[in-house]
Amino acid sequence: MTPGMHSFAAPDGVTLAWHELGEGRPVVLLHGLFSDAETNWLKFGHAATIAAAGFRVIMPDLRAHGISAKPHDPSAYPADVLADDGLALLAHLRLRDYDLGGYSLGARTSVRMVVKGARPRRLIISGMGLTGLTDTIARGDHFKRILTDLGTHERGSPEWLAEAFLKTTGGDPEALLPLLDSFVDTTEAELRAIPMPTLVLQGADDHDNGEAEQVAALIPDATFVEVPGNHMSAVTKPDLGRAMAAFLAR
Repeated sequence: MTPGMHSFAAPDGVTLAWHELGEGRPVVLLHGLFSDAETNWLKFGHAATIAAAGFRVIMPDLRAHGISAKPHDPSAYPADVLADDGLALLAHLRLRDYDLGGYSLGARTSVRMVVKGARPRRLIISGMGLTGLTDTIARGDHFKRILTDLGTHERGSPEWLAEAFLKTTGGDPEALLPLLDSFVDTTEAELRAIPMPTLVLQGADDHDNGEAEQVAALIPDATFVEVPGNHMSAVTKPDLGRAMAAFLAR
């Protein structure tokens, strides 16, 4: 299968791109920070695994990522802009009966979309623990240090690894910096109010955003699944896509 690429204009006029693979029930998957749909979902076969289970996999490149526009003006990054972009994509595609999920920043954005009214049949929160949802300032400050001190990080450190990843995806620091200020915390009460069946998925050695089991404990109809890997490596292993496909096909 060859993915198709499409684009539309967000309500503020910013051009956003998305990729599609497969046919069947729509599932919207959102990638992580510094990444893109190609890296998170296509490169390692997760989208193909899910599509083979009978799904139309819709994978946007988030604002400031991939082949979507990367404006430098801070006014292009109001609070919750990524969630609003996601809701705009649902409206553009006229999706009413669909599934939704994401990895890392994509998982946080999926949660924010549900908080703001999205009602997927099923929700996937992967690569995201509780503190990454409830305390976005701390995580955002970590990435601000990475982006403002490029070229100075100690080799092998988490900051150095993140910078190396940024280079592989061609990330634009001038667009990503203002994006970090758009993150909005989700409260534990809002997590308890998530109504749909939810898969909470985390690498066994991934503690970058806190503990995913704590997220699963708060959501009434959540299933926790652990897969091999840490925050960076879990997306390179087939277990991630297999777990998602099995959950969606239930």
